[in-house]
Amino acid sequence: MNGGERIADVLHRQGVRTLFTLCGGHISPILVGANKRGIRVVDVRDEKNAVFAADATARLTGVPGVAAVTAGPGVTNTITAIKNAQLAHSPLILLGGATATVLRNRGALQDIDQLALISPHVKWAVSVTRVRDLVPVLEKAFRVALEGLPGPVFVELPVDLLYDESTVREMYGAKAASDVKSVPDLAIQGYLRMHLLRVFGGSSSHKPEGRIRVSPPAPDPKDVERARALLKRANKPVFVLGSQTTLRTQELARTVAAIESLGVPVYLSGMARGLLGRKHPLWYRHSRGEALKQADFVLLGGVPNDFRLNYGLQINRRAKLVTVNLSEDEARKNRRPELAAVCDPSSFLWALSDAAVGEFEGRWADHHNVLRSRDDARELKITDQAREPATLINPLFACRAIEEVLDQDSVLVADGGDFVATASYIVAPRGPLSWLDPGVFGTLGVGAGFAAGAKVARPESEVWIIYGDGSVGFTISEFDTFVRHKLAVIAVVGNDAGWTQIARDQVVLLEDDVGTVLARTDYHKVAEGFGARGILVERQADLPAALREAKAIARAGTPVLVNIHLDKSEFRKGSISM
Repeated sequence: MNGGERIADVLHRQGVRTLFTLCGGHISPILVGANKRGIRVVDVRDEKNAVFAADATARLTGVPGVAAVTAGPGVTNTITAIKNAQLAHSPLILLGGATATVLRNRGALQDIDQLALISPHVKWAVSVTRVRDLVPVLEKAFRVALEGLPGPVFVELPVDLLYDESTVREMYGAKAASDVKSVPDLAIQGYLRMHLLRVFGGSSSHKPEGRIRVSPPAPDPKDVERARALLKRANKPVFVLGSQTTLRTQELARTVAAIESLGVPVYLSGMARGLLGRKHPLWYRHSRGEALKQADFVLLGGVPNDFRLNYGLQINRRAKLVTVNLSEDEARKNRRPELAAVCDPSSFLWALSDAAVGEFEGRWADHHNVLRSRDDARELKITDQAREPATLINPLFACRAIEEVLDQDSVLVADGGDFVATASYIVAPRGPLSWLDPGVFGTLGVGAGFAAGAKVARPESEVWIIYGDGSVGFTISEFDTFVRHKLAVIAVVGNDAGWTQIARDQVVLLEDDVGTVLARTDYHKVAEGFGARGILVERQADLPAALREAKAIARAGTPVLVNIHLDKSEFRKGSISM
């Protein structure tokens, strides 16, 4: 096998079924090797979207996603997506091409110091220099990506390690000694022979191992008992659970059962949205800040005290704060907790439930009643606002219309500012692992990559991208990818002709809308140009039927984009984040 085939063999043994890429001469043997082994190769139009797609498959399956990109600009184009994965704790492997080892630092095409550039944004960055090291290094990459706090790993693969030795010998211009006529040429050929021996020597010494499985750090029983004692004394407890509670994708039912056993009011964020289903009695989605201000016990499961919780100031100073996080830094960020447990949040919830069997049954009924009445009041207010008349389409009405047509197995990809944030108040994920957003980095442009990964991982599910008209511009070219690879996603664009989330505060504070004005572009026609279907909606009365039509188009196997012309809205006025 050549190096590309060896890499593909490792990927297959590690459970990777799709490789995301944008082709390049430096990585061709990897793509061909993967294709030969039945690994689906999905090529995108921008390298960052290959990484976003790999990120999405990792989140939905628990198997590290894999992307392969060519050297130089191919690698540099992935930096935003790699940083997003790092901050979202997504396990993935980025395979980066590189110039031949013999040409390093000699002015070769696309030869830059890639490790220096990418090392700060990954758990481990390594350059392989011998064929014999390909298998063990790649296996270590999978282990590193999964263990402890999950995250991305970068493996640099020089092109001469990927082809067979005879081809590389020709690339080098290596000759037999009898064909060399001068002493300088003889020295050069001697050097090349020694280099080839180093690169290919012992290349059959490492055989791929079986699937690498890593158990996350378990909780300390003393921490569990201390948390149980604190919870026992609470009258207004609140759990806030984030993406780390979904990392154990095959055991989510156990996590849900533990939450139900404990009976504590729960707020969900990130990938944990949908963990409890659409209308679970323990799940609350509105007025979280008010609930935290009144709480006397707060457990943060995989959620740091960052800007989303106002750096810890959102939580009652007198509350007993328990943080459970795979990162010790995040467990103690910005506020000293009563208890910081550095372990897997799901395992902690299981252990806490086991330690308190039946102890909290029927507790906190009055607390639940207060939170539920507050949630219901907020829902009624949103319903009233959604009915307000509009010249074009009320954004809240648009979100209500989407909410009403979603299938039970829908996967929602959130990519935008104001429209997407509005949707988060209204559109409810139907179940676990059904909501994909960028996470703490707040990255625009995740939409198409996430959707491609989600549709590959869950081909029978409806996959929706909720776009703002600003964010759709980042990845609309990937409709070409959707069409070529038969990924029938549904995209809805909230088109209000502006970067509204920015403009709303900029105009008020600085009295200038510079840089925030867009056109009501015909995004539906752009999608049609790539071979997808497009639908334009300019009247509220037409929207429900248009969304049903989009669902039918997707069921028939064609991706579709619905361009919804929105009115401006003050629904989220004053929501600027710092």
